[in-house]
Amino acid sequence: MSTDGEREDVDANVGHHLGLRYTRRLDEAVALALHDFRRITRKASEVPYVSHLLAVTALVAEAGGDEDQLIAAVLHDWLEDVPEASAAALGERFGPRVRRIVEALTDTTEHPKPPWRARKEAFVAAIRRQPPEVKLVCCADKLHNCGTLVRDLRLHGMETLDRFRGGRQGTVWYYRAVCDALGDGFEHWLHGELDRTVAELEAATGIGGDQRA
Repeated sequence: MSTDGEREDVDANVGHHLGLRYTRRLDEAVALALHDFRRITRKASEVPYVSHLLAVTALVAEAGGDEDQLIAAVLHDWLEDVPEASAAALGERFGPRVRRIVEALTDTTEHPKPPWRARKEAFVAAIRRQPPEVKLVCCADKLHNCGTLVRDLRLHGMETLDRFRGGRQGTVWYYRAVCDALGDGFEHWLHGELDRTVAELEAATGIGGDQRA
């Protein structure tokens, strides 16, 4: 039997015999992402950035993530890319666990961002020590990014890598380094997919991930 809270959360056209899989907290997080990222596009393209946020959220859902992880997934770039965003506001609105996950996935909140290489090396070192609940969301993020990168390499060639601050070798190094860090003490099919996709990136570029930029 549905609780009063569940009945309030279900539209009249939805069967009341179905239990809720998430609450209005996720609705609010998606609405916030749609609003705050509406002017942001994917790097060197006209693709709305929210496409990435929704894709990562879908991967987290398919990988068994709970509601907090879904919220963190759709807002994983909020602190980094929205100048007015704050960790305190995120925690107040969505709770301390969402705040912790998003902060762990954020390599900087400075605007402009600090030098690329130092940021990425620090992030790789930090993500290695994070718990599985964080690594799952991070795997989804890196898997979608790396997958779109491999696709764009097939479509547009090596020039695709030139749009990234790390350059060609640095970009490939970063994906291999973060993949290896995520796999330290974390076993999940999502990480296996990331590992295979990074291998595709290395094969497509002819650049080994252990090379330094």
